[in-house]
Parts: sequence; C-alpha cells; structure tokens
Amino acid sequence: MTATTAPTSPIASRPDFAAIAAWVQSGSKVLDLGCGDGSLLCYLRDTRNVRGYGVEIDDANVLACLNNGVNVIQGDLESGLSSFESGSFDYVILSQTLQAMKHTEGIVREMLRVSREGIVSFPNFGYWKNRLQVVSGHMPVSETLPYQWFDTPNIHLCTLGDFEAFCHQHGVHILERRVMNGDHQITLAPNLLGMLAFYRFERQK
Repeated sequence: MTATTAPTSPIASRPDFAAIAAWVQSGSKVLDLGCGDGSLLCYLRDTRNVRGYGVEIDDANVLACLNNGVNVIQGDLESGLSSFESGSFDYVILSQTLQAMKHTEGIVREMLRVSREGIVSFPNFGYWKNRLQVVSGHMPVSETLPYQWFDTPNIHLCTLGDFEAFCHQHGVHILERRVMNGDHQITLAPNLLGMLAFYRFERQK
C-alpha cells in the first residue's frame, strides 16, 4: 500500500496571503492590483468571503484569473485607476508589486481614492542578507528578490524606514505594520531581520 502525502494548506504554503487576509473584514469588496493569476483573490474569497476584482496586464495571467473564476480587468497600473469610481472598494491591495512601479506616489494616491484602506507588501531591502550582498559588491538575490540585476522588474526597492518616511511625506496614515521572515512574524529589529513588509494604511485625516 502506497503512502500518500497530505496536501499543504494554503496558509502553510503562502503565509503572506494569511497576513493580508488577517486585515480584511469578511464580506468586503477588494481590488487586487497586479493580481497575477488571481491566487490571492481566490484565497480571500475562500477565507473572507470577499467580492474581489483584479487588475493585471499579462495575457497569460489574465487567462489564469478567468480560469480561476476571478473577475479581472486587463490594464496597466501605471495609467492609474480611472476605470474605478472613488470609494468603490473597502480595500485595495498591492502585493509585492510596489517596488516594480515607476510612479509610487501616483499609485498610492489612486489606491486611497478608490478605497478606504490600502494594503501593500514588498521585499525589505534592509534585510541583513541583502545588506551583506551589497557590502560584498553585488546586488541582492534572494527568495523575495529572485532576479539578477539585469533582468529584474524591480526599480524602486526600499526599506521599512524608506516606506514610512514616504507615507509621512505624502499624507498617508499607517494603521498597522507586520514584518515577516517566511511564516515567522518579526518584532525585534524588523528592518534588519525581516524579509517581507506589510502595511495597512489610510488617508491622513
């Protein structure tokens, strides 16, 4: 008799999804920017009963979203979110895409125009292993920064301190921060020991 391996749960395999889902209220209306194949929206639909929409530019990913039953609009985030009315969503999510945006201020402003709260996640350039690679004379390559310098889509890498200074300068009020290393939440020296940063924010009141 052949032993079978139990499938890995979504929470175990994608702790970043679980971290985002923890901030999303059940039944909310969510817009996921740069949604890829729609996996995050599927997760939120199954765990938080959200009504979700995605924006994605890649043809293959748009097709994957449709196959996954995800409502998706094909579009370039750099062109803004003019297709959506102000206040259309409870949350707009930008998961591990912020660092690839040319116009960071514009996309954050648009996120807070069409929703009451924004959620972003991004690789922390201040993580100690990234710093070590820079000191050794090389651009970092890691689990959260898997590209070589010549083929990376990332153009605006930042640390926790950089993003928080950006928010302060642009009238963005940070509601919560979570910093993770794999499936472990980092509370001690997060800008040094954390690989992936998550922020929930709103317009400054």
